[in-house]
Amino acid sequence: PSCCVDKYLYHMRLSDETLLEVSQRFEKEMEKGLGADTNPTASVKMLPTFVRSTPDGTEDGDFLALDLGGTNFRVLRVKVSDNGLRKVEMENQIYAIPEELMRGSGVQLFDHIAECLANFLDKLQIKDKKLPLGFTFSFPCHQTKLDEVGEGLSSPSGFHTNLRAAGVPAHPVPLLGPGTGTNACYMEEMRHIDLVEGDEGRMCINMEWGAFGDDGVLNDIRTEFDREIDMGSLNPGKQLFEKMISGMYMGELVRLILVKMAKDGLLFGGRLTPDLLTTGHFETRFVSAIEKEKEGLQKAHEILSKLGLEPSHEDCVATLRICQIVSTRSATLCGATLAAVLRRLRDNKGGDRLRSTVGVDGSVYKKHPHFARRLHKTVRKLLPDCEIRFIRSEDGSGKGAAMVTAVAYRLAAQHQARQKILEPLKLSHEQLLEVKERMRIEMEKGLGKETHAEATVKMLPTYVCSTPDGTEKGDFLALDLGGTNFRVLLVRVRNGMRRGVEMHNKIYSIPVEIMQGTGEELFDHIVHCISDFLEYMGMKGVSLPLGFTFSFPCQQNNLDEGILLKWTKGFKATGCEGEDVVGLLKEAIHRREEFDLDVVAVVNDTVGTMMTCGYEDPYCEVGLIVGTGSNACYMEEMRNVELVEGDEGRMCVNMEWGAFGDSGCLDDIRTEFDVAVDELSLNPGKQRYEKMISGMYLGEIVRNILMDFTKKGLLFRGRISERLKTRGIFETKFLSQIESDCLALLQVRSILQHLGLESTCDDSIIVKEVCTVVARRAAQLCGAGMAAVSLSLSLPCSFSTVLQETVKELSPKCEVTFLQSEDGSGKGAALITAVACRIREAGQR
Repeated sequence: PSCCVDKYLYHMRLSDETLLEVSQRFEKEMEKGLGADTNPTASVKMLPTFVRSTPDGTEDGDFLALDLGGTNFRVLRVKVSDNGLRKVEMENQIYAIPEELMRGSGVQLFDHIAECLANFLDKLQIKDKKLPLGFTFSFPCHQTKLDEVGEGLSSPSGFHTNLRAAGVPAHPVPLLGPGTGTNACYMEEMRHIDLVEGDEGRMCINMEWGAFGDDGVLNDIRTEFDREIDMGSLNPGKQLFEKMISGMYMGELVRLILVKMAKDGLLFGGRLTPDLLTTGHFETRFVSAIEKEKEGLQKAHEILSKLGLEPSHEDCVATLRICQIVSTRSATLCGATLAAVLRRLRDNKGGDRLRSTVGVDGSVYKKHPHFARRLHKTVRKLLPDCEIRFIRSEDGSGKGAAMVTAVAYRLAAQHQARQKILEPLKLSHEQLLEVKERMRIEMEKGLGKETHAEATVKMLPTYVCSTPDGTEKGDFLALDLGGTNFRVLLVRVRNGMRRGVEMHNKIYSIPVEIMQGTGEELFDHIVHCISDFLEYMGMKGVSLPLGFTFSFPCQQNNLDEGILLKWTKGFKATGCEGEDVVGLLKEAIHRREEFDLDVVAVVNDTVGTMMTCGYEDPYCEVGLIVGTGSNACYMEEMRNVELVEGDEGRMCVNMEWGAFGDSGCLDDIRTEFDVAVDELSLNPGKQRYEKMISGMYLGEIVRNILMDFTKKGLLFRGRISERLKTRGIFETKFLSQIESDCLALLQVRSILQHLGLESTCDDSIIVKEVCTVVARRAAQLCGAGMAAVSLSLSLPCSFSTVLQETVKELSPKCEVTFLQSEDGSGKGAALITAVACRIREAGQR
């Protein structure tokens, strides 16, 4: 008999190819539901639930839940305690909903629910406590917020009413529930949810997958029995997928098959009974009973006899086979759609493997002896490369509603705690104006003869008194020394054409032993490299004017004289501090006796930057560097530069502004994080302004904030990795990458992974926010400094925009344009040399 059943039900037995096909079709339906343009016509609605996070085990508190999803509803009190044990205590009471209320008005229904709720609170003596409430409402809803549900929805179980739900409608959070009906939800990346604003993070999507196939995409696998069930249902043409797989219809499918086979004379000797012909008389629980291992056939005999039939042994075997085919199809179809959801999760995460857990609730899954195993097997067959665990939800939806409420509470509390920590890093307009004022005061101190000695912002004269006017011409050499590498450049300036500059350069490294050896060794090495470069350019023996960019604090008494005040950036060559670096260079050239060079100018890198841009735009009168360190220079009126004789014209001043704040004048805006970074730096208490704005330190500020968040349990689930404790691990380039708008959270996560930080999606959002706050403050502080400088001028990607906005806001009367220097300091030195030669030739010296 079972082989004749197999033939008869041929169409109900789905091959692996068919299941894969169903799975792929379902994935297309999900896409449709998520798209703003395609959603209106999509059958699988993919409704946003506004649930943005799953529990992390630190939830705490007392919550109420209502669970409404059929003829009964439950009220639960859920106590969640975070003592490391993730304990959840529950008390609950079930209340019936009378038939007339289910079909009556919404007001009556919700009055009844409120009455039951009051009764429950009374019983537990918690009427006076104000508890957060979660509301599990298992009907298709259109949600606009976590606590709001749209109107005018009807649902398949004959529950017709307009809804304006109070409380928090939280969809059941298990991922899928094959029970009376069937549905699933999962955490989707926000960037794919067109129906909700925002791209950050994830949100739970209530798929309402029972309607899969309502647009005809499953017609090729629906059988005559599926069509018959649909015709006889309350909602023909709707929820077609649910009708093929859920408990509400499984028994009925078996009954229709038994009737048809009996009519065709294949069962019960062709006999039919009134009971067998009555809709609903073959219940889904019968299917589970008949499929039990040992007593299955005996159960079949009992059940069929109760329906008035006199079944033979063959009839019972055939009935068992029919139940197996119907329930297997249900489990494998469910597995096929679930595989599509998991495949999507895997693709979202960008990996090949997925490790994920599926929470399941529902009577069929729990009570049917083989349903779960068949479902799991299908998923594994369709996704062989993924590790999927299934957890049965003990008390799914009601407890779930309380957990959603608990999670929402935790997220809000953690968000507030983080904002409180970040608050001091967010500077007000007033604070920035104050910074600008203080910078002005410090600048005046640095320019004044009397006050210069104790000034922190040194305002060093550079003896560069003119920017290029476009008539410069000739060949010039430039040296650019400011770190572990240095460059030699040949710059050919052609007359008359703006930008008529041709450049050749070569980079040479400076070994550590030379950086920290004697001054003679250092300058001999530099001259050796110049010689190599001249040979490389085929210009050996030519005597050229030379400009020297030397990015260390120098006191200049002339354009061609720079007395090194102190080495920075890891240089320690002996016999140089307090000496004129031009003299040291000239001596080394003479020691080599190969060529002669005319050292015309020694220049700071900010000045070089200003000159390079000045060649393209004659209005360029400020040079600003925000890189590893930070500094600025600008053209000041000679009458204000008290350290240099003469009042005529202007001179470029190298501010050395990184030391702003070393006198304590920024203490009120420095945060605990700035202090921590400063204390552990190579030069504690020095360059405080620089430490708040420049690349060398921003990553470290971010790392300190992330550490603080993690210690307080507000990030990375409170787990501090060894990597996060490592100084300097969070490079500023990561900060720039993470902070840039276009970067998806996926890439933020991969940067964090690279740092050995296991992050969730929520963690990535937080890290991104911290980076944004720190970078924004840096740009604003830099802008406030710039605004102070622009007041001295007698003029008519994200860091730079904030910088520019701040300057505009704080100096509304000045029109300041920013030019990025393409190849700042080196080319600038050559241009300064060119300007100096032009002026010298004109006999103005």
